[in-house]
Amino acid sequence: MDRDTLRATQEPLKERYREEPTAALITLSADGTLGEGVSCSVATGRALAEAGLHPATGGDGTLLCSGDMLLEALAACAGVTLRAVATSLDIAIRSGTVHVEGDLDFRGTLSVSKDAPVGFKDIRVRFDLDTDAPDESVATLLRLTERYCVVFQTLAHPPKLSLADTAAEGAG
Repeated sequence: MDRDTLRATQEPLKERYREEPTAALITLSADGTLGEGVSCSVATGRALAEAGLHPATGGDGTLLCSGDMLLEALAACAGVTLRAVATSLDIAIRSGTVHVEGDLDFRGTLSVSKDAPVGFKDIRVRFDLDTDAPDESVATLLRLTERYCVVFQTLAHPPKLSLADTAAEGAG
């Protein structure tokens, strides 16, 4: 997709959202099915992903770790966002990679230490880009990628979360 095609595709959407802000409010969802043993299958839209315990928590490594899936979602979103921003700014990127890594202390997950956090302590996103763009253009590209990457911003500014059992909601 080139810059003009991207803009032509997005401009009617932008105009609609300016005129009708509620049209931009969409609820995305994901569904999983509890599986055998300690597993859960998630339909990704393209395939079925079966998640289970990470080997550091007792898994055998045959199922996807949901922590890995979170980092994969961040890598995918950051990569797509970078490509879209580069296209919009007319910055030529011949090729590139995105690498995401996160640090976990499994003592928290396994309730070994109340001082150890449950979840990622640090997450780092790094791009390796093949481009002739000047350093200041690449810096702008990275800044805007960070700003517009949905998964990055969701992790950076966590939304209000809730957890419920729908069967219990109907009781009482």
